[in-house]
Amino acid sequence: MTNQYASKPAAQFVRRLLLLPVLLGAPAVALAQQTVRGTVTDEKNAALPGVTVRLKDGAAAVATAADGAYSIKTNGPADILVFSFVGTVAKEIAPGTQTSLNVTLLPDAQKLNDVVVIGYGTASRADITGAVTSIKSEEFNQGVLTTPAELLQGKVAGLNITKSGDPNQRPSVVLRGPSTIRTVNGGVTEPFYVIDGVPGASIDLLAPDDIATIDVLKDASSTAIYGTRAANGVIIITTKRAKPGQSRLTYSAYGALAKVSKKIDVLSGGELRQYLADNKTRPLTTPTDDDGSNTNWQDLIERTSYSTNHNLSFAGSANATDYGASVNYLKNNGALINTSLERLIYRGFINQRFFNNRLKLGVNIINSSTTQNDIPQGSTLPGMLFYLPTVSPYNPDGTYKENYTRTGSGPLNPLSLANNNTYITKDSKTLVNGLVQVDVLTGLKLTLSGSTQRAQTNYSSYLNSQSGLAVNLGGVARRAEYQNTNDVLEAYANYDRTLGLHSVQLLAGYSYQQDRTNDGFGITTQNFANNALGFNNLYLSNPSSLAQVAFDNNPISTLRLLSQYARAQYQYGDRYLAQVSLRRDGSSVFGVNNRYGYFPTAAVGWRIINEEFMRGRDLFSDLKLRAGYGVSGNSQGFDAFSAILIYGTPPGSSKYLNNGAISNVVNAVRNENPDLKWESTATANIGLDFGLFKNRITGSVDYYIKKTSDLIDDVLPVSSTEFQYTTYTANVGSMTNRGIEVALSVVPVQTGAFTWRSSLNFSHNTNRIDNLSTDRFTIPYIQTAQLGGKGQSGNYSQIVQPGSPLGTFKLWHYLGKNEQGVSTYQKADGSVTATQPLTTDMQEVGSAQPKLIYGWANNFTYKAFDLNFLVRGVYGNKILNATLAGLNNPADARLQNIPRFTLGESFNDINGYLISDRFLESGSYLRLDNATLGYTLRPHTQYVQALRFYVSSNNVFIITKYRGIDPEINIGGLTPGIDNQNFYPKTRTFTLGLSASF
Repeated sequence: MTNQYASKPAAQFVRRLLLLPVLLGAPAVALAQQTVRGTVTDEKNAALPGVTVRLKDGAAAVATAADGAYSIKTNGPADILVFSFVGTVAKEIAPGTQTSLNVTLLPDAQKLNDVVVIGYGTASRADITGAVTSIKSEEFNQGVLTTPAELLQGKVAGLNITKSGDPNQRPSVVLRGPSTIRTVNGGVTEPFYVIDGVPGASIDLLAPDDIATIDVLKDASSTAIYGTRAANGVIIITTKRAKPGQSRLTYSAYGALAKVSKKIDVLSGGELRQYLADNKTRPLTTPTDDDGSNTNWQDLIERTSYSTNHNLSFAGSANATDYGASVNYLKNNGALINTSLERLIYRGFINQRFFNNRLKLGVNIINSSTTQNDIPQGSTLPGMLFYLPTVSPYNPDGTYKENYTRTGSGPLNPLSLANNNTYITKDSKTLVNGLVQVDVLTGLKLTLSGSTQRAQTNYSSYLNSQSGLAVNLGGVARRAEYQNTNDVLEAYANYDRTLGLHSVQLLAGYSYQQDRTNDGFGITTQNFANNALGFNNLYLSNPSSLAQVAFDNNPISTLRLLSQYARAQYQYGDRYLAQVSLRRDGSSVFGVNNRYGYFPTAAVGWRIINEEFMRGRDLFSDLKLRAGYGVSGNSQGFDAFSAILIYGTPPGSSKYLNNGAISNVVNAVRNENPDLKWESTATANIGLDFGLFKNRITGSVDYYIKKTSDLIDDVLPVSSTEFQYTTYTANVGSMTNRGIEVALSVVPVQTGAFTWRSSLNFSHNTNRIDNLSTDRFTIPYIQTAQLGGKGQSGNYSQIVQPGSPLGTFKLWHYLGKNEQGVSTYQKADGSVTATQPLTTDMQEVGSAQPKLIYGWANNFTYKAFDLNFLVRGVYGNKILNATLAGLNNPADARLQNIPRFTLGESFNDINGYLISDRFLESGSYLRLDNATLGYTLRPHTQYVQALRFYVSSNNVFIITKYRGIDPEINIGGLTPGIDNQNFYPKTRTFTLGLSASF
C-alpha cells in the first residue's frame, strides 16, 4: 500500500512533465499565427497595386490590392517579408511583433544590378565584360510595328535598322557595319536571334507586347558562344513572365490611321500637254495617249490606310507553378491598295517545380499565322510615276485602258496592275520548346532543352486574263507549298561558386541542330476558261504545251550542326573580371576539308569604382574598364549542297525531245568546293562604362575593330573549261570595320511630381574591303548594281574592290549642260562629251555607308501624364536616286510622264536621264520618329490596377536634302543605298491606344 500511494504523486509528476512542452508551445503557436497588414506606396505616396509580398523563407505570397493594401500571415517574429515590384528596389523587412506595416518602394535607379542575358545564362550588368546593350519593354518604340526588330530602331548604338512603308517587308538590320559580300538570302547580314533560350527562332513568332527585354550582343567576346552563326551579332529576346506570387491580366489595343508622307511631284495632265506645246512638239496621239483626262496615278494607287492591334495576356506564379498565355491580332493595311499584313499569334507556357524547387519542368508553345496580300510592286511603283496622266484608267465599257504598243518606262496601266494581279502568302510558324532543369547540388545546375520549329508557307498568285503581265495567256496561276523544319537539342551545365573574394561561373554544353528546308513543291500553269476561281483548282487550266507548265526548282535539303562549348567567368573582390570561352562547331554545309571550326574568346574587366582609391570620390558612382577579343562565324543562308557538285536544270533551260519523249535539260548547276568554309569575324573591343552623380548620368563608350576573313563570293565567275558550271562558291577575301559607339543616359530633372529622362546614342563606323583574291583566284573587283534604263542595261553602278567600302558608287561624272542645253560628262581622259559615255569613263564618287548613326529618346512624366519622343537619323551616306534620273527624260515626254524638276531642263537634253553622279544625293536625315502622349489612371477598385490611354504619331517630320520619297533606303546586302523605282512610300501614322492591367 505504501508503495502504491508513493507512486501516485510520481505518476502525476510524469504526466505534468509530458504536458509541459505542450503548455509552453501554446502561446508560441498563438504568436506564430499573427497577421501583418499594411499598404505599399511609391515615392510620391501613391498606392502601388500588384506588389508581391512574400515570406523570404516560405512559400506564402500575396499581391497588393488596387489601393496598395495587403495582408499576410507570418510564422513568427523572425520571419522576413520581401516587397518587390517591377521598376523599384526590393525591400526586406522583419516585422517582428508588429501587425501593421506600411512600406514605400523607391524607383530602381541603380541599373548596374540589372540582369543581362548573355547566352546559356545570365549575369549582372556590373559583371559583364563584353559589349552588350539591353532594352526593356518600357523603352520600346511605339507605333504600328510588324517585327520585334523595329522596337530597337534608334535605341542601340551601332545598330542600323531601316524599313520602308511596306507592311510585308522586313526591315534591314545591320550591326557594326556589313560583314559579307554574299548576294543570296538577305538574312545573311542580320544578327542571330535567340528567343527564351531557343537559338535560331523566328522573330515573326512574337508579338511586341509579349516581350520583356531585348539584349543585343555586339562584340565577339559576347557572341562567339553561338559559333558559326554569330558574326553579325546576337539579339536575345526574353518574353514576359509573372513575378513570384503575382497574377496579372493585361489587355492592350490600338487603332492607327496612316497617310503617305511624301509623293514624287510629277506633272498633271494639263501641265504635260502645256509642256509639249511650249516645246513645239506634236501633241499626244488621241485618244490612245490623250483622251482629255487628268489622272493622278499616285492618288489612285495610294490610300489612307487603317491598322489595328489587340493583345490579351495573363500570367501567374503561385507556389511551384509559373504559367501564362497570350493572344495577339494585328491587321496592318498598306498605303498601296491591295497590300496588307494580317497576323494572329497564340502563346502559352507552364513551368512546374518539384522537390523543393530542385527540379523544373517547362513547356512553351507559340503559333503565328500570317497572311500577306501584295501587288506586282516592280511594275506598279514605277507605273504610278511614269504612266501618262493624260489618259483615263478605264475604257468606256469599264475595262482597264491599256496601250501595249507604247514603249518607255512604266508602259502598263498601274491601276490595272494593282487590281488584276493577286499575290497572297500564308505563313504558319509553330515553336514548341521543352525544358528540364535540375539543381544537382549547390551551385550546379543541369539543363536539357529541346525545341522544334515548323514553318509552313503557301504562295498563291493569279495574273488574270486582263493582266498586262500575262497578255493573251488566259490567266496565269501559281501555287507553291513549302515546309521548313528546325530541330534543336541543347544540354548544358552551369556551375556557380563563391569562396570569399573569389567568384567562379562555369558553363559546358552540347548542341545538336537539324534544318530541313524546301520540303514541298510549286507549279505554274495558264489558260483558264474564266477568272472565277483565280489560283484555285489548277487542274482546270488548259495549257497549249508542256512548256507552259513549270515546276519550281527548289530542291529539298537537310543540314546538321554539332557543337560543343564551354565558358569560364571569374571575379575577384568585385573588382577584377575575366571570361574565356570556346565553341567547336561542325557543319554539314561546308566542304569536307573544313567541316569543323573553333571559335575562342577572352575578355577582362576592371571595376575601378570598387578600388580603395575611388572611395570618397562622389563624382563617380560607377566606373568599369573592359576589353575583349573573340572570333565568331557566319554560316547563315546556306543549304546542304553549298559545297558539292549538283546536277539539275540550268537557269533559262527548257525541255527537249529525247527519242520522241519530252525531257528536262540536265547539267551541272553548282560546282564542288571541298575547301569551302564559313566566313570568320574576329573582333577586338575596348569599352568604358561610367556613372556620375549617383547615376544621374550613366553611359558607355566602345571602340572596336571587326575583321571578317574568308569572305564568300557565291557567284564567282569561272571558266567552263576548268569547271562544269560557270559560277563558283568560294572564300575569296577579307573586310574590316572600325568604329566607335557612345551611349548616354541622363536624368536632368527629378522631383516629386516631374521627371525627365533622356538617352542619346551615336556610332561611327568605317568599312573597307581589304582584298578579294586568294592563291587560286585573282579578283581585282566585283561589279554590282545593274539598274538598267534606256541604253544602260549592261551598266553597273557600284563596285566592290580592295581599299573601298562596300556600297561604293562608280558613275559617270556630270559636268553641266552645254550651249544647246544637253548634259555633258567627263571622259576617262578628262575631255568632255555630250553623248552617252563609255563604261570605262565611270569614276568612284561616294559610298552608301553612313558616317554617323544616332538616336535621341526623351521621357517626361508629370503625375499621371507621360510624354515620349524619339529623334533618330544618319549622316554622311549617299543615295543613288535612279528613280529621278529615269523620270528626267524630256525627249520621252510623249511616252511617259516627267517630274516637275524637269521643267527647268532643256527639251533638247537627250542625256538628262543617264545615271550619273548628278543623281547621287545626300542620304543624311533627321527624323522625329515618334511622339507619344499618355495618361495613366489608377482607379481605386479591386479589379483594375491601371488604365493607360495614349495618342501617338510616327514619322512626324523629317529634315533632309534628299529629293526622293524618303532617304531611309535599305542599307543591307551587296547593293545598299539605291532608289530605283522600287521604293514603297513611307507614311505618317496617327495612333490611339490603351493598355489595361487587372
